[in-house]
Amino acid sequence: MNTSKITKLIPFAVMVLTLIFQSSFAQGDKKSTAILDAMSTKYQKMKSFKALFTYTPEGGTALKGDVTVKGTKFRLKMAGQEIYNDGKLMATYIKETNEVNLQDFDPSSAGELDPTKIYSAYKKGFKHNFLQEKKDGKDVVEVVELTSTNKNSQVAKVQLLISKVDKTIKSWKIFQKNGQKVDYKVEQFQPDVAVADNFFTFNSKQYPGVEVVDLR
Repeated sequence: MNTSKITKLIPFAVMVLTLIFQSSFAQGDKKSTAILDAMSTKYQKMKSFKALFTYTPEGGTALKGDVTVKGTKFRLKMAGQEIYNDGKLMATYIKETNEVNLQDFDPSSAGELDPTKIYSAYKKGFKHNFLQEKKDGKDVVEVVELTSTNKNSQVAKVQLLISKVDKTIKSWKIFQKNGQKVDYKVEQFQPDVAVADNFFTFNSKQYPGVEVVDLR
């Protein structure tokens, strides 16, 4: 299992997908504040959502991922990994080794994999500014840049492209402090999807021969 790979990839995807539920942000200019507030308000009204996205490391090929979110629960699939989080237990399944790691989901100690702390990181660890309005395909988008004020964060900044018309996130770019960049683009988005709570719980019966590593 490559734990470094998990640590680097998963927070970057989850942070933006969970950011949308946060109604307050760190200080920034009035225009970026209005854009972020409008975007956040829209997503907070959704009980759940499902998104299909692509993510492309700079100089690399585009890869596919998908995520389903319901309240504090989420199920994320990307980079040969599938993360189940039912709000109590987080299971990380590694397809290559047919292995799953089980961990208690404790918001007070889960570190950067904890969406709650990712909310806080954006609320307290970033400042934001409006960059520009531009055409993105058929859409007109507003570009907002969030710059990290946390010296310990791996992220230097995030650029969000938000639809001017419906205030949905169209894409975002992560700039890491080590110089790496990753582009994420939402390909399909479904609000208020009907999804049962057990969808977010790992079921070993669905993975014959899986090796269970209990880290609790």
